[in-house]
Amino acid sequence: MAKKFPMRMCVSCREMQPKKTLVRVVRTPEGAVILDTTGRANGRGAYLCKKSACLEKAIKSRALERALEVRIEPETYETLRAQFAGYDEQQAD
Repeated sequence: MAKKFPMRMCVSCREMQPKKTLVRVVRTPEGAVILDTTGRANGRGAYLCKKSACLEKAIKSRALERALEVRIEPETYETLRAQFAGYDEQQAD
């Protein structure tokens, strides 16, 4: 019998994908918005594809703000962009 993988939806492109292939962005209980590399951080989470295009679309449409129910500062978006640049480099290899 084939093993079932948990599926999650990207808040930007709305595609269902296996949880392991997506990146989780979390609003911590303190209100900070961070990238959750472990997938286990406490707080409200939203999933994004590991593509900068999906991050940019989520920023423009404010999808991350709606999913996390918080206003995200421009400095936080710059931090997320820098972290996503590493994913784009990995996919290019």
